[in-house]
Amino acid sequence: MSTAPLHALVTGGARGIGAAITRRLRAQGHQVTILGRSLATGQALAEEDPDGLHAVAADVADAAQLARALEAARRRFGPVQLLVNNAGQAESAPFAKMDVALWQRMLDVNLTGTMHCTQLALPDMLQAGWGRVVNVASTAGQTGYAYVSAYCAAKHGVIGLTRALARELARSGVTVNAVCPGYTDTDIVRDSIARVMAKTGRGEAEARAEFVKTNPQGRLVDPVEVADAVAWLCGTGTGAVTGQTISVCGGEIM
Repeated sequence: MSTAPLHALVTGGARGIGAAITRRLRAQGHQVTILGRSLATGQALAEEDPDGLHAVAADVADAAQLARALEAARRRFGPVQLLVNNAGQAESAPFAKMDVALWQRMLDVNLTGTMHCTQLALPDMLQAGWGRVVNVASTAGQTGYAYVSAYCAAKHGVIGLTRALARELARSGVTVNAVCPGYTDTDIVRDSIARVMAKTGRGEAEARAEFVKTNPQGRLVDPVEVADAVAWLCGTGTGAVTGQTISVCGGEIM
């Protein structure tokens, strides 16, 4: 495989972990398409490097929107060779009070969106005989957490899909892996901390402690640490690494 710049597509690539991945892959010289629901947010990040970054908009749960976005991505940077399925959402509710709409939203964005994006990008990789698919799952896909049963179920599904597809594509030159971050220092987690403070009256330090108590390092993961793991899996030297789940969680026992 050539070491020339590759075309990477990062879903949810303008914020949090996704933005860190976008910047990391671009720093390696790759051309990166940032895909998200908000075109303006993606364009704001793309302005950092207009020659190497390009933004498109789509809801990953909508296959028709995704197909149009990928065609626009190909027109700009050519066939997709690196796919990072990072787009996701997390909502919480006690299981007994969870409605079907919440359950379906978690499956649509976290699991079905990963399936849609992979189906649409995979033909480029198969034609080239080389490619990398990295699914950003979660430690919630490796264990259970209270009050996020729908999210856990969806992320377990992402890991199952990762393992099955890796077996199916084992002789194709395309690898499929998952990265599983623990609680990471992003706006999503900061919003969750704020909700805990509002509901319980706890201070920020006390509320934050709830999110780091399972991490033996006693801290939130840095998005750059997740991006580094993704970038490694996207490299040319990881052809024998497929069907794996790499935890980035400070040593949390799964």
